[in-house]
Amino acid sequence: MEKLEHIGIAVKSLEESNKLFAKLLGKEHYKIEEVESEGVRTSFFMIGDVKIELLEATRADSPIAKFIEKKGEGVHHLAFEVKDIQQSMVEYAANNFTPLSNQPKTGADGKLICFLHPKTTNGVLVELCQST
Repeated sequence: MEKLEHIGIAVKSLEESNKLFAKLLGKEHYKIEEVESEGVRTSFFMIGDVKIELLEATRADSPIAKFIEKKGEGVHHLAFEVKDIQQSMVEYAANNFTPLSNQPKTGADGKLICFLHPKTTNGVLVELCQST
């Protein structure tokens, strides 16, 4: 892993949460993006060299909608930047971490992404991400 790339926070309302986090962090978000394949709209704030990613479900069957239904709003995942996501997936799988997909997907912010199952990471959903 290269660095903590971002912290993902599941929210019910991106509009309301953008206002709250702008007040909390003292700055506005710098972009909003929809990832249709994941059923999510995202908003990003930059704090130092780490991003805060707010995630709002765009459909009831999306992972974010299910997360909020089960656990409520809050920290959803920690994302770590890797140099080679394919190689990282192989290495983590060999070390008994379970990737949630066989191939990386295209995620927000132009990244290739893969999540590791939280049952293998002490209950924390971990995202591996590679810049493209």
